[in-house]
Amino acid sequence: MSENVAPGPGSQPDVVVIGAGPAGLTASYELHRYGIASTIIEADTQVGGISRTVERDGWRFDIGGHRFFTKVQRVEDFWHEILPKEDFLLRPRKSRIFYQGKYYDYPIKALNALQNLGPREAALCIASYLRARISPPKDQSDYESWLVARFGWRLYRTFFKTYTEKVWGVPVSEMPADWAAQRVKSLNLGNAILNAITPSRNQKEITSLIEEFEYPKYGPGMMWEVCRDKVVAQGSKVIMETRVSRIRHQDGRAYEVVAEHADGGTTTFPATEIISSMPISELIQIMDPAVPPRVLKAAKDLRYRDFLTVALVVPSHAVSWTDNWIYIHDPSVRTMRIQNFASWSPYLVKDGRNVLGLEYTVFENDADWTASDEKLIEQGKQELDRLGLVRYQDIEAGYVVRQPKAYPIYDDRYQANVDVIRGWLTDYAPNVHPVGRNGMFRYNNADHSMYTAMLTVENIVKGMDHDIWSVNVEEEYHEEKAASSTGSRPGGVLGTGRDAPVLPRKVLDAARSRVSGSR
Repeated sequence: MSENVAPGPGSQPDVVVIGAGPAGLTASYELHRYGIASTIIEADTQVGGISRTVERDGWRFDIGGHRFFTKVQRVEDFWHEILPKEDFLLRPRKSRIFYQGKYYDYPIKALNALQNLGPREAALCIASYLRARISPPKDQSDYESWLVARFGWRLYRTFFKTYTEKVWGVPVSEMPADWAAQRVKSLNLGNAILNAITPSRNQKEITSLIEEFEYPKYGPGMMWEVCRDKVVAQGSKVIMETRVSRIRHQDGRAYEVVAEHADGGTTTFPATEIISSMPISELIQIMDPAVPPRVLKAAKDLRYRDFLTVALVVPSHAVSWTDNWIYIHDPSVRTMRIQNFASWSPYLVKDGRNVLGLEYTVFENDADWTASDEKLIEQGKQELDRLGLVRYQDIEAGYVVRQPKAYPIYDDRYQANVDVIRGWLTDYAPNVHPVGRNGMFRYNNADHSMYTAMLTVENIVKGMDHDIWSVNVEEEYHEEKAASSTGSRPGGVLGTGRDAPVLPRKVLDAARSRVSGSR
């Protein structure tokens, strides 16, 4: 198959951007501030990456639910530069836990939880809590023991165990406790009850979350569809359904990108700078000449958790709750969270109808991932009915959306692997710039991903020395209210906080073996 060679833009740097998600499109847009056009190569049929909005038969689905809230002012300014004010809706932030037919506040509030549980179960939970306080687990190095020491066994099993294991696919007892401090903060049952009884005391210890957020009226994909149109209007090219297959390098620089189109043809793009949001594990595997074995091994050793949504169309009157989503702690169903798309935006749904999105985290190629859409839709309908949320016979239609590599998995080898990859890129291809969630193998929100792209563009164009790997390293929960939005890290890199647990590899491997062996 012959290769076409795309002409470069002359005296300008030849910038190739791999991926048209938030990081890639932000990079392209930021480059235009300096008069630099780029070529964006996207493997999918849609822009937006994990922040795209999928449309099926006139329904629009958000992948995972994206609240537009950030502590990075530059990112907020960017959002409003792309979309006018009238394209944003101001939405109330509401998400609760649904368990045994009742809704529990999230984050968990002790008084609300005990009231919902009823007198008998509440008494048993308090007794369990007191036992744990008198005789806590001696070793609290794992997440389970850490939680039990602060809540007791009964509340732990009700509000932490099932959901956490659905998300990460491993036993809570095998997860590290150091992650707990960020996720649960200083909350324990004793302090919560004390604050409820004497509200004038210790209120500074209660963490409050944002009460509302902005949301593009046609979903987050609207942001990136408009951004694409803006960069194209300024002279950049966006090439869809095209997969980067090789990055050629020599003498310590990358110089060409080879891409394969859906029709089988290939095009070679000259490149003086490459900004990549493709999975860093795949980026390393397409370098030409090939990377050394130890670097290739590090790339192949990175792991991901994958994600699918079963979207079910129901009558509007069938949904009594107004939350953006609810967390499902019932161990009898596989879904971990259910999106209420009408509560995100009425523009996502149709008159008289709503869409509920049942979410599942899976390992790619396990039985759920490879199941037919029909089977997954049937499972979703049965689960909604079993939970008592919507009657089986009221569900009118269903759709399945799969998102591979949704969550980078932090295991006990990931940091060493990423360090090996970063070291090789620095030495042999420093003009290849990883950005974004998968590009950096970082558990980033969209705003973090965008910010890494902004800083990377400044590094390229202005010769700055921003450390983009310092973005999102503060142990501060992303949606907490901030006393000030001007805080920064050394070197001007803002940390907005989000992390994932570091999981032992042997536990992950065992979990995958159990999934493949039992389905």
